Amino acid sequence: MSPLSITRTLPADATAAALRADVAQGLSRTPKQLPPKWFYDARGSELFEDITKLPDYYPTRAEREILLTRADHIAAATRARTLIELGSGSSDKTRHLLGALTELHSYVPIDVSESALAVAGETLLAEHPGLSVHALVADFQQGIELPDTPGPRLLAFLGGTIGNLLPEERAAFLESVHAMLSPGDALLLGTDLVKDEATLVAAYDDPQGVTAAFNKNVLEVINRELGGDFDPADFDHVALWNDGCEWIEMRLRARKDLTVKIPGVDLAVSFTAGEDLRTEVSAKFRQEGVRSELAAAGLELSSWWTDSTDRFALSLSFRV
Repeated sequence: MSPLSITRTLPADATAAALRADVAQGLSRTPKQLPPKWFYDARGSELFEDITKLPDYYPTRAEREILLTRADHIAAATRARTLIELGSGSSDKTRHLLGALTELHSYVPIDVSESALAVAGETLLAEHPGLSVHALVADFQQGIELPDTPGPRLLAFLGGTIGNLLPEERAAFLESVHAMLSPGDALLLGTDLVKDEATLVAAYDDPQGVTAAFNKNVLEVINRELGGDFDPADFDHVALWNDGCEWIEMRLRARKDLTVKIPGVDLAVSFTAGEDLRTEVSAKFRQEGVRSELAAAGLELSSWWTDSTDRFALSLSFRV
């Protein structure tokens, strides 16, 4: 039996149904908004990889620095025999952990893309032939039933992705993590930190226009999947710092009055000149805030590591 198995927990049409629901609801409300997961078709994923290499986009490099310097500490603290990764994608960052987790038996990558899971799984097995890889095609916000793997288990949620969730969504997510874990299991969480506004905005509004293309790609997804007639040139990319909420907002701002037809959801959407469509929230965190949110979900913060310039943090907490 192959040490790689893939289990689909999402119905075959789940992604299409979720897109229809998000577009119909998000574009009918005031103010208009869409969740950021719809950036990531094949083109969007390529653009995001380009973003991570931009000089002003620090989170990916900062998190990698922490993983490289702290992987042994994480391994010693958790003694994990199973590593679970939410939103695993290419599993690139996971490689820094796999080498350090010498007692590891199983790796459980979880992602909505079956093709990404298959490619990453085969690659990891070539590098770690003794590893058992049980991939799950699932949406971490829809509830996940984990396979039966040995403990202790370490659940990794990296990249600062938790910042894309609104506060009430974060609370529900952390409660679901608590339910997935057993006493003694751990959560490794990546969080981008609050810092000066200029640094934050520059990370989301590069002069090369890569982030603008990434932001506008959601319109291309709607056009392709739902028959929409968005013209991306009708919108400007906007990134701004919301000081009250301590998060970055990415928006698409209409350059003129216009109406967009989206036959796939039987919708005609009107925009006035200057009207914004919010496409992403990216919350930034402070240590005490993270500790408090974890504690509310029954998770106790054990270790807190930052990169050399205190831009990004990895925290390790245990289920109590």
